[in-house]
Amino acid sequence: MTIELLSDKSVREAYEADASGLRLVPDFVVRPASIEDVAEALMRAQKDRIPVTTAGAQSSTTAASITDKGILLSMRGLDRMSDVDEAARTIRVGPGALVADIKRKAAASGLLFAPDPTSEEESTIGGAIACNASGARTFKYGPTRKYVQALTVILADGEKKEFRRSNLEKNTVGYAFAHDPIDWFIGSEGTLGVVVDAELSLLPLPAEVVGLAMFSAVEDEALRFVIATRENRTLSPRCIEYFDEPALEIARKSVTGSALPGAAKGMVYVEEEVVDNVDATLARWADAIGESSDIEPLVFQGEAKLREARQFRHSVPATMNERGGRQSHVGGRKVSTDWAVPYRRLPEAIAIARRLTHDAGVPQPVIYGHAGNGHPHENFIARDSAELATIERVVEETLRVVVGLGGTVAAEHGIGKIKKRWLPLQMNALQIAMMKAVKRELDPLNLLAPGNIL
Repeated sequence: MTIELLSDKSVREAYEADASGLRLVPDFVVRPASIEDVAEALMRAQKDRIPVTTAGAQSSTTAASITDKGILLSMRGLDRMSDVDEAARTIRVGPGALVADIKRKAAASGLLFAPDPTSEEESTIGGAIACNASGARTFKYGPTRKYVQALTVILADGEKKEFRRSNLEKNTVGYAFAHDPIDWFIGSEGTLGVVVDAELSLLPLPAEVVGLAMFSAVEDEALRFVIATRENRTLSPRCIEYFDEPALEIARKSVTGSALPGAAKGMVYVEEEVVDNVDATLARWADAIGESSDIEPLVFQGEAKLREARQFRHSVPATMNERGGRQSHVGGRKVSTDWAVPYRRLPEAIAIARRLTHDAGVPQPVIYGHAGNGHPHENFIARDSAELATIERVVEETLRVVVGLGGTVAAEHGIGKIKKRWLPLQMNALQIAMMKAVKRELDPLNLLAPGNIL
């Protein structure tokens, strides 16, 4: 059956927005129902020289999943999930499957799909692979790349290719970047090919997990606790998350059970998988907290309480997305960062970022996120186009500092269209030339995901 290029305005406008705050209306929308449909769409695009941008649930914060050039290829219809192979600890999934659905299916077999982007209920595995997504538990488990064992990819000319991770412990054949071609596509944001099937590796599901929130009246104190926690040899956290005062205020409004103390100005939230017993685990954390806070910590034990903790974590970006959306009519939007520095430099980096914001005369951002990895999120709300320009200058100044501290301009959300201007802050001309060479080899007509990364 010949695929249909949908050009109705209402259909195209249904795909014009993601979580970036930008709006780009595609020329056409294609909604494939099979791998064969995807191959046909790309062959037709190649023949007619039409650009193609792949999208899942469009939860990208970098505008990677929207376009105003050519075809928006919506992969939501390819949401198949195989049965879990419990012996091999794997599952095969289509790119349109939601991350949360994959996690639930794995859990039903006593297994864990470890990557946990905060937007897991609204993000597809194809998108997670495209930007090498991570999340709170990345502190222990690492990002998506580590759990992708095989990919089926449709290349720009419509050819279907299979890639499988070698899992070799030793390999000295050729250049390192050519050892596992599967890694070319993970994090490539749709610029090198379209993922249509993935085999994911799973881990044993932890028997019990306990969460703990430690509160502080001073930001520096909370950030020092993050460093101390990371370096404490008696603790084994799977996440170390930080919430500044504005982020904590958002979280307070979202929780349905536990009351987050009003006197607190900041919070560090951790989780640990229990290997002995809960009392012993909590005792170790009590010793670690010691006298660093005179506010009683909160314990999140049991599935209901852990869901509550996830709820207040998710409430921060969700609320900031809503606030940003309310400014779009005057040229404003949410501006989010995902830079990271070596974890010991985090207090220094945040202090500098706050000073740069103050000096520019714009409101301070909400800061929260994966402090254990030296990876906070700054969420600004630009109230109009002039303030947007000022905030973007502040972000660039901050990123220059971050790179100088040995950090990265993007730690988990990718580059997309919004952040590609800052790629040269981190990558030199030779690195960028090598990426362009791979792009030319796999997509010689430069039709895939125009505007993303390069």
